[in-house]
Amino acid sequence: MTSEIVTAAILAIGDELLSGRTKDKNIGHLADVLLLAGIDLKEVRIVADEEEAIVEALNALRARYTYVFTSGGIGPTHDDITADAVSKAFGLPCEHDAEAMRLLGDMYARREMEFTEARQRMARMPRGARHIPNPVSTAPGFIVENVYVMAGVPQVFQAMVDNILPDLKTGSRMLTRALPCPYGEGDIGILLGAIQKAHPETSIGSYPKYDGQRFSTELVVRAREQVALEAATDAILAMIAEITAAKAAASNPGPEA
Repeated sequence: MTSEIVTAAILAIGDELLSGRTKDKNIGHLADVLLLAGIDLKEVRIVADEEEAIVEALNALRARYTYVFTSGGIGPTHDDITADAVSKAFGLPCEHDAEAMRLLGDMYARREMEFTEARQRMARMPRGARHIPNPVSTAPGFIVENVYVMAGVPQVFQAMVDNILPDLKTGSRMLTRALPCPYGEGDIGILLGAIQKAHPETSIGSYPKYDGQRFSTELVVRAREQVALEAATDAILAMIAEITAAKAAASNPGPEA
């Protein structure tokens, strides 16, 4: 683990995601894994199976973040064009990788299935790419510089993530503290904004809730240093106590003079 901040983006690829036919499960899984590893997920994009869209998004993201992780589009069908798009983004030829061909050829031979031209498409990747092992269905993902290209099938994607995680550079982990607040955002908004301004080394999230009768809020404080986390937490608890006292005074004004 390093003390520097390590950042990441996810690029999910596929018309089926944009149409709603497929509900993405990979973004949430990877976000959870990256958080635990101390890698800050900064951006998520979803693009169609269009080469130029993939190239444009990939070039923007890989220049901005430590890592870019992609999912989808490395299967055997005509619309699986991620390997071609990644190759174009890096200015590399897209070709059948010899080791990937061997792995897939052996797998299909064991299953007594023909290693068709369509299936051979799963062995295509940019020249010189490193493999991401696939213990589920054999066809490897691949790595080019800071870009990690993985399958869209959740079971395969998760297995690939497990394989790459030990080799990733990780940063200092984000500490978090969740605080229940019995008041809605309308009551706390201005005061909470002042607390965030006074504690710039933290990130304070506000998540409203409604139980059918009243609004409340869950406040989540994030920081990389324990001292900063505790300082912001104390300020929020003091704010809640202040609002509680003010409301109690307003509802019990006391006897008239």
